[in-house]
Amino acid sequence: MLIATAGGYLLGALPLAYLISRRHSDVNIFEVGTGLPGASNVRRNVGKLPAVMVLTGDMAKGALAIMLADFMGVESPWILLPAGAAVVGHWKSMFTGFRGGDGLATLGGSIFGLFPILGFISLAVASLVALGGQKIPYSSLFSIVFGYGTLAALTVYYDGDTTLVFGMGGLSGLVLAHALLGHRRRRHVPEWDDIGESTGITEQP
Repeated sequence: MLIATAGGYLLGALPLAYLISRRHSDVNIFEVGTGLPGASNVRRNVGKLPAVMVLTGDMAKGALAIMLADFMGVESPWILLPAGAAVVGHWKSMFTGFRGGDGLATLGGSIFGLFPILGFISLAVASLVALGGQKIPYSSLFSIVFGYGTLAALTVYYDGDTTLVFGMGGLSGLVLAHALLGHRRRRHVPEWDDIGESTGITEQP
C-alpha cells in the first residue's frame, strides 16, 4: 500500500501542463493567466489542442494511480490512499517546486478508475454542469457537487460499495475546499486575468 501510495503521488506530480505548454508555445504556465497548471489555463493561454492533451493526461494520472494500486493488491477502502496521493501530487508537485493546480481532472480520473460505468455517468453530469454554466461564477466547482451527488445516488440505488463512494466524497470535499481557498487567495492578486482555474469568471475581481 505504501508503494502504491508513493506511486500515486509520483503520477499526480507529473507536470504535464507545464511540459506541454513549454513544448508547444514556450509558455511558462505558472506565469500566465491564473498561474495554475490546468486545462482551462492552458486553453486560454496556449491553445485548445494542448488543453485537451493536458485534460486527458491529468485524468489519466488519477486513473493510472487506481490501476497501479489495484495491480498491487490494494483493496477497498485503502485504495483511496493512492487516489488521494495522486491529487496531492497534482497540488504539490516535487518537480515544480511544490506548485500545482486544483486537481479536478486528476480527481475525475480516480473516480473513473474506481467506478468505470457509474463514474463515467457522474463525470458526464459534472461536465454538462460545467459547460452549461460557463458564465456562472465557480460553475466548474459546482460540477464537483453535482457529479459526486450523481455518483453517490447511483451507487446507493444499485447497491454498490457505499463505503468506497462515501470515502471518495471526503476526497472530493477536500479538492473542492482546496480549490475554493486557492481562488480566494487569487482574488487579491490584481495582475492576474481571473480568479481561478475553470471558474467561468473572466472579469477582474
